[in-house]
Amino acid sequence: MVHDPHRTQRELPGQARAPEGGAGERVAKALARAGVASRREVERLIAAGRVALNGQVLTTPAVKVEPGDVLTVDGAVVGEREPARLFRYHKPVGLVTTHKDPQGRPTVFEKLPDGLPRLISVGRLDLNSEGLLLLTNDGGLARALELPATGLVRRYRARARGRINQAGLDRLRHGMTVEGVHYGPIEATLDKTKEGAQGANVWITLTLAEGKNREVRRVLEALGLKVNRLIRLSYGPFALGTLGAGEVEEVGPRVIREQLSGFIAPENLPKGDRAQWKKPAKSSRRESLLPLGEKVSAEPTDEGSSSGWKARHQGRGRAAEASEKPLIRRSSSATFSRKGRRDEEERPSRPGIVDRPTAAAEAPKKKAYKPGWAKPKARPSGSQPEGARSEGPRGPNRSASPRGTSGARPKGPPRSRGPGPRG
Repeated sequence: MVHDPHRTQRELPGQARAPEGGAGERVAKALARAGVASRREVERLIAAGRVALNGQVLTTPAVKVEPGDVLTVDGAVVGEREPARLFRYHKPVGLVTTHKDPQGRPTVFEKLPDGLPRLISVGRLDLNSEGLLLLTNDGGLARALELPATGLVRRYRARARGRINQAGLDRLRHGMTVEGVHYGPIEATLDKTKEGAQGANVWITLTLAEGKNREVRRVLEALGLKVNRLIRLSYGPFALGTLGAGEVEEVGPRVIREQLSGFIAPENLPKGDRAQWKKPAKSSRRESLLPLGEKVSAEPTDEGSSSGWKARHQGRGRAAEASEKPLIRRSSSATFSRKGRRDEEERPSRPGIVDRPTAAAEAPKKKAYKPGWAKPKARPSGSQPEGARSEGPRGPNRSASPRGTSGARPKGPPRSRGPGPRG
């Protein structure tokens, strides 16, 4: 009989386990699928005595969990495993694809928005690479998509420094061995360039199905090119599309069932047609213009939207100080006098817009006289009370002149027109 070091652990009361090839899944995989931690971290939790199955503390990860078992971590019951989920993420330059970095560099998972489950990456992109990165909560799915045997095509676009033609890139069709590592066939196409003198950089589109560590950079370096920018455009049936840098989007359950059903266990396939997670709404332009820390109030005010706007913006400069004063604005239907002055009228104005009165508007208006007219002479004292009006044939006149015409020349002796008749 072969000695089994895990026999005693599996035959404890209440936790009889199926053999390794039977039904159920390993405890580390079950906890990783439930989003507790990675498999390696689960093994550390088990070694620390923090994981229990059906009330018995586990001492080894070589235990399988069957339906109906109660699994706890630090006394808290672990919920049922979540269906497989997949996310598209546009990784920017400067992030490492790992959960924890020993050098303290920022990671992809630290920059993900809130509300997402615990995710792992499908493959990796190095620190200076960017583009599409697939994230999933199913470790088995991630492993299946990474295997070269799966044959998923990856497409990249690289900018490299150096000189090369299409004939030189065609050498990659039959594979290449670099420093003892053999790389499979790669389809490389030199992007169309303008005629005449070329710059120091060239753009190349590459299609491959293996995806070894730093494969694109190493094969192009073997051809005498130095890659200074690398973008992953697609991974299998999923493309980067118009996803902005740093943005993440969940793949719908229907697409997962149609494209990846061969890599997921039937009991882990998602149901429904809509994704569970939605991208957070972008802030509106109006809210982005407000000072830092202030938000637009969603509650209506009693005085209307205009007064509510004014109330939120009190004390912001000269416009707010004059907001309580009656405002005068120039009307589009204003008329013009003969001298070209524009008559103004009062009309409702918007808060924060103040028209200052001009000096001409404040000065008292003076009576204008037509050119060639003489001003009326001062009236002798006692002739007529001040402010009295004389009665004329057409009604009261403002002037007390003999002829009853405002500004008319007083009647006097006729002007001499030369020597008259003698005698």
